[in-house]
Amino acid sequence: MSTLTAHDATHLLPRSPLTGARWLWSRVIFPERSTEPTALRPRSLALVILLPALLLYPSLNFHLMEPDESRYAEIPREMLQRGDWVVPHLQGQPYLDKPPLMYWLVMLSYSIFGVHEWAARVVPALAIHVSILATYLVGRRSLGERPAFWGAMLLSAAPGFMSMGRILILDGLLACCTTVAILAAWEALRGQRLAWGWWLLAAAATGLGILTKGPVALILLVPPLWLYRRLHGASSKMGIRPVITFLAASAAINVPWYLAIGLRAPAFLRYFFWEHNVVRFVAPFDHIRPVWFYIPVLLLGLLPGTLMIVTLARDLLSGEPRRARGRTPELGFFLLAGGWCVLFFSMSGSKLPTYILPAFPMLALAFGSTVVAGGVWRTRVAAALIVVASLFLGWLHVEAFPWYAKMRSPMRDPARVAKYCADPEQPVVCFPRSCDSVAFYLERDDLRNIRTKNSNELIETLRMNPRTVILFTHRHSLDGLRTWLPADLVIVEEVAFDHDKSVGKWYDILSTETPWGLCDLAVIERRP
Repeated sequence: MSTLTAHDATHLLPRSPLTGARWLWSRVIFPERSTEPTALRPRSLALVILLPALLLYPSLNFHLMEPDESRYAEIPREMLQRGDWVVPHLQGQPYLDKPPLMYWLVMLSYSIFGVHEWAARVVPALAIHVSILATYLVGRRSLGERPAFWGAMLLSAAPGFMSMGRILILDGLLACCTTVAILAAWEALRGQRLAWGWWLLAAAATGLGILTKGPVALILLVPPLWLYRRLHGASSKMGIRPVITFLAASAAINVPWYLAIGLRAPAFLRYFFWEHNVVRFVAPFDHIRPVWFYIPVLLLGLLPGTLMIVTLARDLLSGEPRRARGRTPELGFFLLAGGWCVLFFSMSGSKLPTYILPAFPMLALAFGSTVVAGGVWRTRVAAALIVVASLFLGWLHVEAFPWYAKMRSPMRDPARVAKYCADPEQPVVCFPRSCDSVAFYLERDDLRNIRTKNSNELIETLRMNPRTVILFTHRHSLDGLRTWLPADLVIVEEVAFDHDKSVGKWYDILSTETPWGLCDLAVIERRP
């Protein structure tokens, strides 16, 4: 019997860190052969269509939530009213914080269905539904039909994805664009030759993502693709031509608008790309959270899928053939893509829970693979969990969300608000935060918003008009105004919009310190 010498052992060791990483990745962690595409199952496809539809589309017609939903509903209303598809406007002023794809889609919905809350919310709901369908339809080509089906089901029952996605914010639409882009790019590159159809689809989806929320769509796509190819070794060769084609196709979709807005509102380019992308990442000025912020967000938001985390980790690290089954390169890529999204936003100083929505479809596919690898017993447990989670989501969407939105809405008492604010000749000021719901429901685009730090501006505004209505969006703002209001400005009428005291302190904590969209209203008159 031959003996392994020290020289032979040294020769077998990886010659570089990259070689060692490749060996560990492709020989130890993900040693299995790639899965061949499997056929659709009509029953599975029907469930993937039906379950999300039942959870997404009913009960979209409730009060807009402050502040994001009202803002993103009012901007397209004003753009449609102006007939301006280039420069977003809010309260009659250019709003340069975000690109326009969500606004355009909501404008189209308004044009077809009329200006309603549900007409605005149907856009993000459709985006989430498309994300789930893409997870199943494209995911089955990589992992197989069963893992993709269970991944789509777990995603359909995830409260952090379904509930946040159907709210009128940009992250659901971004998640849709990035999901399609990542899955299509993976399909384009995983074979022996570049699949140009998938590649162009990925480019188009990336372009739409950049038109939704900026260059973050490209940032979420490129690093996991590059890292996987370095770890696993390239399957299809990647020359300069595909890269140029990808960038050109993506640019053809979003660059025309960026050029147009640069000509119409030159301040946008620096403000958006520098302030809202670079500065908010490295030196945040709002939504500052610790680096571990997304750990509980992910664990709770992707339930019941995250109950599989321990099992998934055990399957990845175990040497048992039974547990190694299903550890394919495709599974490794989806873990890379989802993990990179969470890591990237964790490194950012500015964080909101919905930022990591693009990670959910990729991680759900990994959990779906874990369900199938466990056999019949694990699939039965997963099915039971999905049923329970779906019932909870149904209650959340039909009962809890509408109640919460009504309690928080400035238009909780629409008759009293309209009495003071419906007349377009009556100046209205929101202090210290905006009340875009009032503008949306009363079809006004001239409400002024003045922050606490600009109290001198508030005094000047009050002196410019003989009579001004102030909407106070902080429970202590009216008391504060009384202490520093000059003698020539007099409060002639006050209206309190008190919330139900029986709701309790827990609701105040849940809703933050200023939960009520409208706390008080005051009429100020200027005296000679």
